[in-house]
Amino acid sequence: MVLLQSFKNIFLVPELRKRMLFTLGVLIICRVGLFIPVVGVDVAALANMMKQASALGGLLRYFDVISGGGLTKSTLFALGIGPYISASIMMQMLGMAVPSLEQLNKEGDYGRRMINQYTRYLTVGLSVLWSTGYATVLERNNFVLAPGWSFRILFIVSLTVGALFVMWLGEQISLHGIGNGSSVIIFSGIVARFPSYVRQTIEFVQLGNLDTIVAIIILLVFIAICACIVFLERGERKIPVQYARRVVGHRVYGGQSTYIPLKINSAGVMPVIFAGTVLTVPMQIAQLFSDRFEFLSAIIDPRNPIHMVVEFLLIMFFSFFFAAIVINPDELAANMKKSGGFIPGIRPGRKTVEYFFYLLNRIGLVGAIYLAVLDLFPNILNMLVRLPFYLGGTSLLICVGVALDLATQIESYLVERRYEGFLTSGKMRGRR
Repeated sequence: MVLLQSFKNIFLVPELRKRMLFTLGVLIICRVGLFIPVVGVDVAALANMMKQASALGGLLRYFDVISGGGLTKSTLFALGIGPYISASIMMQMLGMAVPSLEQLNKEGDYGRRMINQYTRYLTVGLSVLWSTGYATVLERNNFVLAPGWSFRILFIVSLTVGALFVMWLGEQISLHGIGNGSSVIIFSGIVARFPSYVRQTIEFVQLGNLDTIVAIIILLVFIAICACIVFLERGERKIPVQYARRVVGHRVYGGQSTYIPLKINSAGVMPVIFAGTVLTVPMQIAQLFSDRFEFLSAIIDPRNPIHMVVEFLLIMFFSFFFAAIVINPDELAANMKKSGGFIPGIRPGRKTVEYFFYLLNRIGLVGAIYLAVLDLFPNILNMLVRLPFYLGGTSLLICVGVALDLATQIESYLVERRYEGFLTSGKMRGRR
């Protein structure tokens, strides 16, 4: 009953109700686009190939999970939000290396608008590149009914327009809905495949290919992984802050104590998403130039140890990269000094900055290792046990991380409107 009351409270807040329904409507549009096939592709042969365990199938399965199942049927939204995520990565990297872009980042709202515009242009270029590579793969494997330039042009234009429309839908969710639009779209695409995973597992057990006890143990392992993600995502280090007491006239200001929370994983699921997107580059090279880069065919398999090591290092790198963007020790120490705050036992100024760096490096290292290990553990499990589906650690971390972000935003709306938090008791407070 408490859970039902919690969901009921969501629809009692008009603004939250509108945002939830808007987000749901956009996600429905995204799912509809995943059932509109592009003209000229032998969908039945493509779906049959996706069931095989070849290197090509592994590549397309990787993209298929991110796109929400669009590549299996070669649909209009087959590229999904992938090109936009890749363009965002490139622009953030260039923003730290190119002086002109770095200056734009410091120009407030105008600079952000220009960076977003450049990101959209780059998304168009990446969409054309990805759709060209996808069309080449389809033609080489005889999945095209009428190969030629007419098919290629129609295919590239269709997928590029679809990718841009998905990008626009993601931006609308961020503006008028709940959560980060890009993450929510990826989340919905992954979660939509869970019912088919359950059905495939049941059929696998019925056919005798998987023992019932082993299936239950695997389910418990995945639940334990989700619990670990929730526990560590909520973990934080509280830095005590004391404010100096000031006497103005007959009044005393300051003197209170508070704390600054430093999360174990301040970057969220973005390092996992970005690492997975960066790994698509060798995948594209391996498929476009399979004759010259045959050694990449094994590396791009998510179950290959080399692939796991590279993904581990990428997640570590992006975790520190995003932590540096989210938390600026110099700015944090300067704001504390202006407001008369200090950390007990640490001198204000440079010593405080060094102390923040000391903490961030050690907390960030723990968070990065935990994120990488939890991401790779399901891949290792897939190597040990033969499963009828592939659910990587990337997908699991994205699902749990985005779900936590959505729950946190809903919680803030309910508390702000004088309701009990969505994650607490779910009861409604009395209004004044």
